[in-house]
Amino acid sequence: MRIIILSSGEYGSRIVNTIASRGFAQYIVGMYEFPDDLPEFLDEVDGYVPDNLPEADLLISVGLFGDINLVIPEIISQSGVKSVIVPIHDPKQIPSGLQNEIKGIISHSNQVNIIFPKPFCSLTRTGDKFIDEFAEVFGKPKLEIDSNNIIKNVNVIRGAPCGSTWYIAEKLIGLPVEEAEFESGNKFHNYPCLASMGTDPMIGDTIMHLAGYKTKEAVKRALGFALKSAVVDSEVCSGGEDCDYLCRDICPNVRAGDETIFIDNDGKAEIDAASCGVCEICLKECPYGVIEIFEEKIEVKPDN
Repeated sequence: MRIIILSSGEYGSRIVNTIASRGFAQYIVGMYEFPDDLPEFLDEVDGYVPDNLPEADLLISVGLFGDINLVIPEIISQSGVKSVIVPIHDPKQIPSGLQNEIKGIISHSNQVNIIFPKPFCSLTRTGDKFIDEFAEVFGKPKLEIDSNNIIKNVNVIRGAPCGSTWYIAEKLIGLPVEEAEFESGNKFHNYPCLASMGTDPMIGDTIMHLAGYKTKEAVKRALGFALKSAVVDSEVCSGGEDCDYLCRDICPNVRAGDETIFIDNDGKAEIDAASCGVCEICLKECPYGVIEIFEEKIEVKPDN
């Protein structure tokens, strides 16, 4: 696989360093850094397209804000790229209108797949050959944890492209298993995550929080249990009557594409304790008050 990377700013630099240091340096055939002080709106971007672009399979663009992202279609055209990953780490980075404009331009190209994972550590397989090969190593964190009552070893199967998963895995060794879920959140912030702390209106939460939820989910699934989650009282839940499952509609993880809140066979809302970020938004929005925070061990399904 041949990869071209476009990057800008501290966020872009961190992603590039992680990809290169975690075994993918040999696949990078082109790497281009853009100024991080470009205006959001540009009259034209042709002058920013790199010269002598190599042929490539996968394009990854990280950290570019605003109209400069319009270089992507031209780079695709010149390099023959067939797969594109443009992660979103800030709600102002690439508004939905600009995403649609980019998609519209490249729609004339043959079989070019472009995705905008929000955040980058939400990336999973899509069915695209090159994106999936990348997502084997980088994307939504997946761990294997060897423990009795104490964590003896943590193996990173797939890690966040920023590198936080490997850092957190190392810091969890030696801890009691009951502390891992909460301590992974602390270490996530110690790393620290560079995603935005501004509320994204599309998801109703911050992208940094979404990234943190993914980290804690990986720990919970590897251990097989969660120690804190929002829980629906199924005996009292109205099953969508007069509420249209408002809890599901306002859940940030659901809005971002996860199935954190789903409907069971009886038509009642149910919450996946592994992916629940305990943001408590659903508690405040449920008109019947049937959701509460449960702080005891809850079994969860392992990662597939």
